[in-house]
Amino acid sequence: MTAEPASPAARSRYEAIGGGYAAARRPDARIAAAILDAVGAGSRVVNVGAGTGNYEPDRSGVVAVEPSALMIAQRSPDAAPCVRGVAECLPFATSTFDVAMCTLTVHHWHDRARGLAELRRVSRRQVVYYFEPALTDQAWLLSYWPEILELPTEIAAPGEAFFREHLDVREVQVVPVPNDCTDGFGGAFWARPEAYLDAAVRAGMSSFAQLDAGATARGHDRLRADLASGRWDARLGHLRALAAYDVGYRIVVAGS
Repeated sequence: MTAEPASPAARSRYEAIGGGYAAARRPDARIAAAILDAVGAGSRVVNVGAGTGNYEPDRSGVVAVEPSALMIAQRSPDAAPCVRGVAECLPFATSTFDVAMCTLTVHHWHDRARGLAELRRVSRRQVVYYFEPALTDQAWLLSYWPEILELPTEIAAPGEAFFREHLDVREVQVVPVPNDCTDGFGGAFWARPEAYLDAAVRAGMSSFAQLDAGATARGHDRLRADLASGRWDARLGHLRALAAYDVGYRIVVAGS
């Protein structure tokens, strides 16, 4: 089976965020522990939509799949071997792997149902780390950048119900995000709002890579003004004292 190239939109998106990804997206050890515990000790693992390799098991028998050449180029020399391809057409025989894993990637797939079917085809068990869209009302970030919800990756983003429809889901685990999370994904700075004013931080977030300059600037200016006036802290300052918070991130464990 030959892997299909990513769609033009997907390739553009991955290349747009790729340049700053490695610097902004350093895996958090506590989140890694939860993901790797869910993956377990299976000797054959495929990491689909692998990016630079964050959260991959550090052992033999792991293979990565990633559509972006720019992301692949940033993988460590010690990372697992990586095939350029897409989830919707994995270049592996049926039942090749014990586990197929993916982290914060399914919402980017062109055909999400087909991609999940491919995970099931090539592995007996699937582990997916994702953001639950039913909890977007908890994300204060969206009050400053509401345009994020109108992005192609966020419209009808897959949640628990979607995964239950397409995978044999056994468990859905809550993954609280630490206050000092080292990974710069979208909801990582729930208690550190100043971080979203930093273009280098935003460079590692796919949602900001898709926003037009006007929307990015409007949200930036609103947040900067609310921080300067104390309005943000009056509304949400209690978050700064929390060690961790359920922003909406989940791990689906499916299969057998």
